[in-house]
Amino acid sequence: PGCGLGRGFRVWFYEVLNFGDKRKMISVNFTDTQKIGLGLVAFGLALLMLGVMLFFDSGLLAIGNILFIAGIFFIIGPHKTYNFFFQTHKLKGTLFFVGGMLIVLIGWPIIGMLVEIYGAFVLFRGLIPYALLFLRRLPVIGHVLNLPGLRSVRTNTSFIFCYGSFSRRLTISCLAICHVLFYCY
Repeated sequence: PGCGLGRGFRVWFYEVLNFGDKRKMISVNFTDTQKIGLGLVAFGLALLMLGVMLFFDSGLLAIGNILFIAGIFFIIGPHKTYNFFFQTHKLKGTLFFVGGMLIVLIGWPIIGMLVEIYGAFVLFRGLIPYALLFLRRLPVIGHVLNLPGLRSVRTNTSFIFCYGSFSRRLTISCLAICHVLFYCY
């Protein structure tokens, strides 16, 4: 089956099941607003990468951030976006992510990107095991991730990310680094 460009844009994904070599085809339909959102997210990530490659150009980073957030808004909708960013256990990540965006807008792009990366890590850490599972099923990257040394990395969230003292130490370390960098400028 091919991709029809008619009324419904249909994308086909192949998912290898855990037992045997059987494959299952999953079809996902995107609405027009979700297509716009995917384009905004892709364009925002491209501008973020370009801004980093051009020695942290604050204009490109700010536009990339705005397009990325707008793309998420269009993909999952306003209510789910609000619920995602303002859950009580994700509030610290939201504050760091938005704070990093504001620091980039002020004109300190390196510090802002460090704060923003930490906020994105805290926000999206629950999705990382699923991303690893997806990457292990891709042809080239999957072979690399399934090498004996890398295969031992588990995709269990409780193993990869602990929510206790490690998170507090990482937060304090990031704040201390930002404090030192602010005074070095």
